[in-house]
Amino acid sequence: MARSESRVRVVRVKAGERDARADVLAAEEPLEIRVNGRRLAVTMRTPTEDFSLAVGFLLSEGLIGAADEVHSVRYCGRDFGPGAEDTDNTVDVVLRPGVQAPAPEMERQVLMSSACGLCGRTSIENVRTQSRFPVDGDPMRVTESFVLQMPEVLRERQKVFDRTGGLHAAGLFNTATGELVAVREDVGRHNAVDKVLGWALLEGMLPLSGHALMVSGRASFELTQKAMTAGVPMLASVSAPSSLAVDLAREAGMTLAGFVRGDRFVIYAGEHRILPDVAAVPACEPQ
Repeated sequence: MARSESRVRVVRVKAGERDARADVLAAEEPLEIRVNGRRLAVTMRTPTEDFSLAVGFLLSEGLIGAADEVHSVRYCGRDFGPGAEDTDNTVDVVLRPGVQAPAPEMERQVLMSSACGLCGRTSIENVRTQSRFPVDGDPMRVTESFVLQMPEVLRERQKVFDRTGGLHAAGLFNTATGELVAVREDVGRHNAVDKVLGWALLEGMLPLSGHALMVSGRASFELTQKAMTAGVPMLASVSAPSSLAVDLAREAGMTLAGFVRGDRFVIYAGEHRILPDVAAVPACEPQ
């Protein structure tokens, strides 16, 4: 059984009858993220793609912006190898010489739950992260049908959700080809996004111009900010955005779409990037 899942005994009740059986749950465990051996944060996550999660978290915090700023990523001070993920819940990201380490005051003072990626910030000013990659000038264009297909394509790739029903997902789409290039699942929305963006950073793909990020839950301020820090010009969600998410998207020049379900969705920011299907533009090709 993969560490992303846990099997437990349950009792199902239906119409007054009880049935004892085994059930599969999404795993949730703490992960301590260190930078150069110093603890930065502890988050609750589904134990998969821990290296991408740690690197994506640093990206979201504005600490790194490229793969060459990372010297190594290790479990508990040990180099990654077969079986390391079976025992380790501490990841140490070692930065290359010359890359500034986080200041001591950046250490999160409380455990970040799977529902909160901003927990532990010590001031309102520290909530906002500056991005190295402006998105307002990104020429990406997609059609309405492209947007409507994104949730279905993402859902088809949610393998652990099929078995547990208890995970959020984030998917990164190349809008030029229509390809879903990365999917990550986690008990926390913010973790799923960090896993995707961390993977993209380690692959040397940043900034993610010409890409769209689709999330399975709501579009919060923190998810919008995470997308912005990676240079993603468009964020879409199956549920509602928050008011701060809309404000940030408009300020940054991002495209933000919510309630992407069935045959409809709502554009909250960046309307110019989503073209009607009647326009003479291929569904997945930018202009």
